[in-house]
Amino acid sequence: MKTICYVDGFNLYYGCLKATKYKWLDLYKLFTRIINENNPDAELLHIKFFTAPIKTKLASHGNAAGAAQNAYHRALATLYPQHISIFEGYFSLEEGSFLEYLDPPDKNRRVKIWRLEEKQSDVNIALEAYRDAIHIDQAVFVTNDTDQEPTLKALCNDYPALKIGVILPIREPIPGITSRARPGNNRLSIYAHWTRNHIRSEELKQSILPDVIPTQKKAIKKPDYW
Repeated sequence: MKTICYVDGFNLYYGCLKATKYKWLDLYKLFTRIINENNPDAELLHIKFFTAPIKTKLASHGNAAGAAQNAYHRALATLYPQHISIFEGYFSLEEGSFLEYLDPPDKNRRVKIWRLEEKQSDVNIALEAYRDAIHIDQAVFVTNDTDQEPTLKALCNDYPALKIGVILPIREPIPGITSRARPGNNRLSIYAHWTRNHIRSEELKQSILPDVIPTQKKAIKKPDYW
């Protein structure tokens, strides 16, 4: 079963990786494992990874954060040149204003904020998936974003033979601990043949890239603070 996996990097980071030791993640190893767990006959041909360069002036580690992200992208491209493609959108930082938190709301009471939004990734995912659908047997989406609901609906309507899988990039619940992660939603699952509702910590732990990756030039090293 020829399969392509579409990974929403923003969702994956904030759902599974932020404030963990798993950022140096081997995407191909992890998602091959999960997809084959669902169907051993699935062949993961390609991962399309949708992300955006971070705004270093807003990052906790400043320029080091940008260097770390670049190193990670180079590592993926070096180890999986035939299996992983990276699609970059961008972050937009704009001044905005929102209603002050009052009950009941008062439309005249507003506060100014900086609004940081990722741009283009949703559209890029939709376009790539729709273009690929005629060539593959299965499309797997790693996202918890309901903006992709129209994408999955269109694929179901126009390519009824295409299998659709959804992997929600959320850590597995831990008994007795209240998770701050964004809860999973079931709107994407309406159009999916199968859904994985979380990613296990053990799977992340077993899917880490080598600390040092040789290249023809300078070796790529895992960032120290990762």
